[in-house]
Amino acid sequence: MGFSHYKLILKICGVCLVILLLLLGVYFASNNAGKAVVKSGFYHYTVVVDCGSTGTRVNVYKWWKPASLSNWDLPILVHSYPDNSTQSLSRGSSCKYHCVQTEPGLDKFVGNSTGVRLSLEPLILWAEQWVPRERHGDTPIFVLATAGLRRVLIEDARRVLDDVEDVVKEHSFVSKKSWIRVLSGKEEAYYGWVALNYKMGSLGNSSIGPTLGLLDLGGSSLQVVMEVHDGGRNDANLIRSKIGLVEHYILAFSLSSFGLNEAFDRTVAMLSQVQPGGGGNNERYEVRHPCLGFGFQRNYSCYVCDGINAPYQRNLSIQTHKSEFTNTHLVGDPDWEICKGIARAAALNLSILDWSQSTDLNNCKTGLSSYGSDTLNFIAGTYLSRRFHALSGFFAVYNMLDLAPIANLTKIWEKGQQMCSKSWPDSSNASGNQNNIGKYCFRVPYMASLIEDALCLGDKEIVFGPGDLSWTLGASLVEVEKPWPSSTETTILSLKSNRIVSGIYGSRMTAEC
Repeated sequence: MGFSHYKLILKICGVCLVILLLLLGVYFASNNAGKAVVKSGFYHYTVVVDCGSTGTRVNVYKWWKPASLSNWDLPILVHSYPDNSTQSLSRGSSCKYHCVQTEPGLDKFVGNSTGVRLSLEPLILWAEQWVPRERHGDTPIFVLATAGLRRVLIEDARRVLDDVEDVVKEHSFVSKKSWIRVLSGKEEAYYGWVALNYKMGSLGNSSIGPTLGLLDLGGSSLQVVMEVHDGGRNDANLIRSKIGLVEHYILAFSLSSFGLNEAFDRTVAMLSQVQPGGGGNNERYEVRHPCLGFGFQRNYSCYVCDGINAPYQRNLSIQTHKSEFTNTHLVGDPDWEICKGIARAAALNLSILDWSQSTDLNNCKTGLSSYGSDTLNFIAGTYLSRRFHALSGFFAVYNMLDLAPIANLTKIWEKGQQMCSKSWPDSSNASGNQNNIGKYCFRVPYMASLIEDALCLGDKEIVFGPGDLSWTLGASLVEVEKPWPSSTETTILSLKSNRIVSGIYGSRMTAEC
């Protein structure tokens, strides 16, 4: 009995030992596998805050850098936030294609640090939810402003950026003073082009075929970017960019005052000059607008109504503070043909005299002819891009029309007229932010006129979207200063004088910044 009991104990101990060895084997195997995954690459996060003219938005990007990739290969975008499941931060938000934003733009908060804080704080807190807490300390945050702060005085923009820095420093993300700044128009345009072509697989060593052209319409400015054949031309808008092992010659235009809101402002200014009853600076203007419906009446703040007797001049737009007419009263006086005419006039940047006397505005050969020496000559241009993607404001307006993603300008015109005919009788009940007034009946013909008459791209393939794409993706790719852990190469595209140099991109921006 004693010997049998002893044998049973030995068997039990043997079984336990085998189970223990198996558990240890599983543990070490999984641990080594985990180390192999770590050694095969790593994840990285970036946060980019877009301070635009109509609102402030945030994007979070999660990247994967496989160890097998060389320093000249592009990282892999794993996910971006917000995504299609993201809910708007506020019920009152008017966003259509980006729903994590605060309004209005930071240029409205000069000298108002509380307003800056209320705009930024919820965005940064939201971003912190999508970055693992243990990664906050090595995740860079970039706060980059565009046309809204480009149009104010330099000292006013600096005051706003100082207020931004105070808020950012209170949070756990990595920040630097040089990461909180106002982008030049060409930088914004270039970042948008990088974002589009990266997203669509047209960049990198394995890409095949020509890159895509970019049309990006904001509230204040319009960006137009395309690749060209000739890299030897003497053009201030030319960017030479080596991405991976491929060199690109890119023309990047940023047209201030051609955004949706400022273009509408220019139509108000033109109408105030040709309609009777316009008074002096102390008198109230009543402007009858052909793109607004019956019964529409509202006080309106026009930021470009002072001294609008000439077409927009580029040299007057940079770092100047625009006057605001608070005593303009808009009245709806709908007329589709006149609405089309004034929308085309805004797209072509015509003066009051040109618009009021013009009988034929449908001529793309005169497109943007008054835009100084940097005329956009798309007719004679030798560019590689056969397809253009229209983003941001273009997408938001086009999305309202419920048409197929690829543009048919004839259908755009037809659908715009149908929508206006239905919406004009009900416009007396319109409500919401004044930035959105006329968005149906002005923005549709303005958008179509930009493509067809001003940019002369009516015969090109225009794709509206992707709706979730922003220039912030391009900024995230090229602004990251921190080296990848396994590399001594920097990944930043940093401003030095008027040239931009990058380790991973090897980019040189020869245009003025």
